[in-house]
Amino acid sequence: MKKYSIFDYLRFILPSLLGVFFFIVPVPYGTSFTIPVAIFAKSLNNLLAGYLSVISTVLICFSSICSLFVYFMPRLIISRGSFLKNLFLLNFFWLSVRFLGACFALLTLLQWGPQAIWSSSTGAILLGDLLPVLVTVFTFAGLLLPLLLNYGLLEFFGSIFTIVMRPIFTLPGRSSIDCLASTLGDGTIGVLLTNKQYQSGYYTQREACVISTTFSFVSITFTVIILSYVNLEHLAVPYYFCLFLVGITTAILCPRLPPLSQKKDIFFDSVKKTEDEKPKEISHFSWGLSKALQRSQKKTGVKDFFKEGFQNILDMWFGVLPVVMTFGTVALIVAEKTPIFRWLGYLVLPILYLFDIPEAEAAAQTILIGFADMFLPVILSSGIESELTKFIIATLSVTQLIYMSEVGGLILGSKIPLTFFDLIKIFLLRTAISLPIVICVARIFI
Repeated sequence: MKKYSIFDYLRFILPSLLGVFFFIVPVPYGTSFTIPVAIFAKSLNNLLAGYLSVISTVLICFSSICSLFVYFMPRLIISRGSFLKNLFLLNFFWLSVRFLGACFALLTLLQWGPQAIWSSSTGAILLGDLLPVLVTVFTFAGLLLPLLLNYGLLEFFGSIFTIVMRPIFTLPGRSSIDCLASTLGDGTIGVLLTNKQYQSGYYTQREACVISTTFSFVSITFTVIILSYVNLEHLAVPYYFCLFLVGITTAILCPRLPPLSQKKDIFFDSVKKTEDEKPKEISHFSWGLSKALQRSQKKTGVKDFFKEGFQNILDMWFGVLPVVMTFGTVALIVAEKTPIFRWLGYLVLPILYLFDIPEAEAAAQTILIGFADMFLPVILSSGIESELTKFIIATLSVTQLIYMSEVGGLILGSKIPLTFFDLIKIFLLRTAISLPIVICVARIFI
């Protein structure tokens, strides 16, 4: 194997350790723990409190105006593969989504038009609560993401964890970092990391779809919030045991079932990052270290770091925010202003009756509404008294993963090839797998 200098090792180790620290290592913050990127985002959020809704609206409107301009005058995009083309040149559907997002944001900010759009239970949740968080998270996550991607960390872990991830979860070893970043940080960070890796040619369509919908876990911090909201902190041990059990089960089963199993193993724009095959006489650790050192030698200067970081930020601001605003608002309007999710609740009512779940009718109305927003199930469960029933609702709201007000919208706004109907199918599949497991664990411990 090639000999490397101390400088080569430092160029791999130091930026990678910084990336791990910023995105993965929990540090004390207030009365809990969170990752540094989240702390930076919260600090910026506090600093700009009162202005972020306006900033979010400006970013969404700017994205929409630029996209409209480029759509009707595409020749203004000079080079075919330019960053601006990928950012603003869209087909009619995604152009409409951005334009609708701008309309929703403006109406919500100014409280104009139909109240169903801007009320405190629909558009105001997104523009006032979610988008400010996303703007600040995108700022620091986008800027610092190259620390995880460009200095060999994924190559190193990719080799080591391939022996586990490939046979069990049908995924490359580097996906373990996406999982860790999601669990200890935020599910949105996992989706952003997966999307970036997919566009760079490290994941196939199928792998990107599986990782974003199976391993973009809800953060530990958010699970604590859910547990506290339903006053079940004393059941933390069975709660986390259940989350782990459901997470492993769905991660094994979902990739082997439609629609994920039907996704093709082809790469983004047919560009694959070719990787040498590991010689049999070399250990996974040594091979991973060698690949990491090789990666750290490529295009890792300070100028490249900041250029890619700022491009990540713009891509997230202009590409993702309008999609989240559009799909999140529509989903919340459907959830809050129509009986559709209550009607869908009748589909799971027989299962709840079969397991003799207390207050089954009230619980049934909450189970599928999580597709719109993760918090809606626990909010609607506020009148339920049974601890067993609240435990089931709180656990399901976390394990379903696909909710349109955040992760679902992010996926649709990314390059990951999942449609809205794919997300519905995956959500229902995860619910069908999770519900019996959650009920059994609840019955054992409560």
